[in-house]
Amino acid sequence: MTASKNPKNQITTATGRRSSHPQNPNHPLADLTWFAAVATAVKLLLIPSYRSTDFEVHRHWLALTHSLPLSHWYSDETSPWTLDYPPFFAYFERFLSIFARLADSTIVDLHNGLNYSSPSAIIFQRLTVIISDAALFYGTYRITRKLGSRERILIWVLVIWAPGLLIVDHIHFQYNGFLLGLLLLSLSWLEEGKDLMGGFVFAVLLCFKHLFAVAAPLYFVYLLRHYCRGGLVMGFWRLVTVGTVVVVVFVAAYGPFVYYGQIQQVFRRMFPFGRGLCHAYWAPNFWVFYILLDKGLAFLLAKVGFNIQTPTASFTGGLVGDSSPFAVLPRVTPLITFVLVLLSLFPCLIKAWRNPRPRMITRWVAYAYTCGFLFGWHVHEKASLHFVIPLAVFATQSVEDARHYFLLSIVSCYSLFPLLFQAQEYPIKVLLLLLHSILAWFGFSSGFSQITKPRAPPGQKKVDKLGLKTSPDIATQKGGFFVIGWTHKSYLFGLLVVEIWGQFLHPILLGNRFPFLPLMLISIYCGLGMIYSWIWQLRQIINTH
Repeated sequence: MTASKNPKNQITTATGRRSSHPQNPNHPLADLTWFAAVATAVKLLLIPSYRSTDFEVHRHWLALTHSLPLSHWYSDETSPWTLDYPPFFAYFERFLSIFARLADSTIVDLHNGLNYSSPSAIIFQRLTVIISDAALFYGTYRITRKLGSRERILIWVLVIWAPGLLIVDHIHFQYNGFLLGLLLLSLSWLEEGKDLMGGFVFAVLLCFKHLFAVAAPLYFVYLLRHYCRGGLVMGFWRLVTVGTVVVVVFVAAYGPFVYYGQIQQVFRRMFPFGRGLCHAYWAPNFWVFYILLDKGLAFLLAKVGFNIQTPTASFTGGLVGDSSPFAVLPRVTPLITFVLVLLSLFPCLIKAWRNPRPRMITRWVAYAYTCGFLFGWHVHEKASLHFVIPLAVFATQSVEDARHYFLLSIVSCYSLFPLLFQAQEYPIKVLLLLLHSILAWFGFSSGFSQITKPRAPPGQKKVDKLGLKTSPDIATQKGGFFVIGWTHKSYLFGLLVVEIWGQFLHPILLGNRFPFLPLMLISIYCGLGMIYSWIWQLRQIINTH
């Protein structure tokens, strides 16, 4: 990709996004070490904070993989928190259990360790998450290593210090940073044209967490068109090569369970479609509005005399149970959500088929995960990190990208607030979101400080360096600061109104009545922001030429 001739809409003025001559001659690894050290210090301070049931889930998996033979891992029911991640994550837990036994043997005791949360167990498990974030650090470094120093450092701020990751991984408790690090590594190799390595790492990622498979159709189309080229013979040879690599990875993961006759049980655990359409806290996606429409229609029809049977089952079964019921609208099945996700991916797949561009793969993958988040089955609110983190890599690409990411990152982080419902964590999550917003705003203000007020000829759209058609910019700088526009400002102000209502006005005005209302408002309002992001990304992809 050549450097743009018009630097006004870019963070760098003399180089393209993948400049081979960074502005800062210093070693970027030294800078990365400082960012990682600050992030690690914050994570260590969060060790005593609130822990969700996911803490016990992962502790039990340590005990399960340590105490039982591999053939029993996916059939054991000692705890309700059964193993439901792919085999590579089970092997990962087995590896960690070696050190867990040295730290505190009760951690890996299958029966006596149930609900065990001694200080040694807490410290050990928290440290495993902190240490595993090395994958995130390296993935972030690798995908930004050819950028100018200003772009690179801003992306590090957005990713390594991402408030959503701190909330989900280091308070709530999960390993998303480790998994997203693998995703960034895969994308970095694809951007460099090293397709085989990128496909290999993505296959490994799928064997760690299958929910990343939403982007698998895109990977398939992209590798088929970009890697398997060069004529019939060469193309076929490359197809066999990449196919062999993927098969070897999956055989390494699932082969032992095939050998022990457990493969069906593994898949039953990994795909428990009996769970509800939505998670216990409704993820802010399309189905929030579908459910609300069903409830609203049922209420109105009952008012005018129709006999409407109110479903007794739940939309939000966290454990395996009945599928989601509806009173008026058609019942939604996992197959329907699968078809919707695939249809929403279709424009992106067409672009990847017609013009498989390495510089666009990260944007396409982020869009794929956005589609999965909006239309998928039993989506967790935490899944927004799957597209927010990759989109940070593109946040420095243009003013429009920066505005979109600024809004989306705030909405994503705020949608995670209900995960931390205890009073002592409230100042932490608010402070993390405020610090992120301030750092992002100052970072974009500094990065786009050279932007003037460009105008395109009447009826003509500008084209940025990726070939994206954009509308002529209105004033994007005012007094040297990053301006997001009144629409974005109004929406963000609405988030503040929703929070004030849920935290202060609702208890005063309604007391204990309608306890679901604050959470529902967060889901609805953040859902609007997520749908806006999906439409924005789709427009960017369609306008690429």
